[in-house]
Amino acid sequence: MVNETKSGADILLGILNQMNQEANFPMSVLTDKEGLPIASAFSNGADPEKQSAVVAFLQKTAVQVSKQLGMDEIDEISFSYVDGQHLICRPFNIDSNRLILAFIVSDREQSYRRITNRALSEIRNIWN
Repeated sequence: MVNETKSGADILLGILNQMNQEANFPMSVLTDKEGLPIASAFSNGADPEKQSAVVAFLQKTAVQVSKQLGMDEIDEISFSYVDGQHLICRPFNIDSNRLILAFIVSDREQSYRRITNRALSEIRNIWN
């Protein structure tokens, strides 16, 4: 008899792979607030540790800026590349855990909120 129970890491990877496939994202990564990768899915062989470190740096910088400006919690951080791609970071909390879902959007005109909102909901569901 084969045990078909998936680990939490496998389920998270599945969520990221499905999100990437549906939205045609070349990269997505789920990190903790320190930038340690929890799960990542790449279509182009990128280095998840390097991407995670960049995401954590961006998150820390955005938090510092928002505190200085007196803004509430950040919903999204976006960086645009000259070639039309965007790096989007969506920080969120699960209980006392601060996590970041980051992904690359290849087309400037592409919508992504619905798909990433669903992924965030699925991540929250399996985390609890």
